[in-house]
Amino acid sequence: MATIGSFTQTQTGFSGDITTLTIPNRKVAIVAETERSGERAPTHRIYRGKAEIGAGWAKRSKEERAYISIKLDDASLPAPLYAALCGEEDGKTYSLIWTRPNGRRRD
Repeated sequence: MATIGSFTQTQTGFSGDITTLTIPNRKVAIVAETERSGERAPTHRIYRGKAEIGAGWAKRSKEERAYISIKLDDASLPAPLYAALCGEEDGKTYSLIWTRPNGRRRD
């Protein structure tokens, strides 16, 4: 697991930065979706400026902790990047945690 982003909550979702070896410090917004097209549709959209670079789905862990499952997909990436936006103990900050896929299909 690696922390690749740090976020704070806003009125419309979350705002913060993502940094990896191939993505230098990028400001992004995770915006709550107000008009979902179906039950499986994303609950959040991820933007860098005006460009949509991903989507997120609100979920609950086995321990009943809320998180957002994130899928980032950008032309600069060789493949989609999957991560989870999780709240920190302070209740004010959120971390974007990346884990290498284990081969199972993710929804």
